Amino acid sequence: MKPNMLKRKLSAGQFTCGSWMSLCSPIGAEVMGMIGFDWVLIDMEHGMGDYQTLLSQLQALGAAGGETVPIVRVQWNDAVVIKRVLDAGAYGVMVPGGRTVHDARNAVSAIKYPPQGVRGIAGNRGARFGLDAEYTKQANDEIMLFLQIETLEAINNIDAILDVPGIDVAFLGPNDLSADMGHLGNWDHPEVRAAIEKLEKAAAKRNIPVGTVSRNWDAAKVLVDRGYRAMSLMGDIPLLIQGAKGIVDNFRKHPNVAGK
Repeated sequence: MKPNMLKRKLSAGQFTCGSWMSLCSPIGAEVMGMIGFDWVLIDMEHGMGDYQTLLSQLQALGAAGGETVPIVRVQWNDAVVIKRVLDAGAYGVMVPGGRTVHDARNAVSAIKYPPQGVRGIAGNRGARFGLDAEYTKQANDEIMLFLQIETLEAINNIDAILDVPGIDVAFLGPNDLSADMGHLGNWDHPEVRAAIEKLEKAAAKRNIPVGTVSRNWDAAKVLVDRGYRAMSLMGDIPLLIQGAKGIVDNFRKHPNVAGK
């Protein structure tokens, strides 16, 4: 099993950048893997992909030849889903909907082989189809858990949740959190800001890296300055839209075009 460089960087206190992937495209994944991100996240919660498109993207990321670590956001906190994603070769999972200590313990248990957890053992792609005899000995130390904190209930339980051993990143979901608090999209509302600060303080107390998403680089820079060490710098679809729309807008504004 290759060393999980993302886990090592975060353990050493380094800042890391990742990006969302929702295109379900192996070519898109290969390109993203060549850019230099520390990690990329394949979204199976809101993305349209299935296990076959996941597999092709993981293979493409492997072919890209860099150190970009593949993380997969699963549909829910389900040990069966998590097991299949890890067997496909993911080096970490992002688990949505964590609200309680029970949820956190279930997520940790799902990514760990016994006796630390309940993950079933199989010689699948993650273990190089059985050729990697050391995989089951190394996986518990190398595979990561990004636990999403995205509800007021989770914020109210944050100290107990982050006391659960095995959470590698506390990942803020600002859209869902703001919606759950009645302020959809208003991340800067005083009540939302207070909840976010409670998460930040609880994570800092335990030296657990905090991550989240960014709308653009200006927003990301502010969060990095606040100490966020697992920043998602937009995603494949927003980057495609931004790049494509920018060049089309510039074309439409050109004097030779606008006057026709």
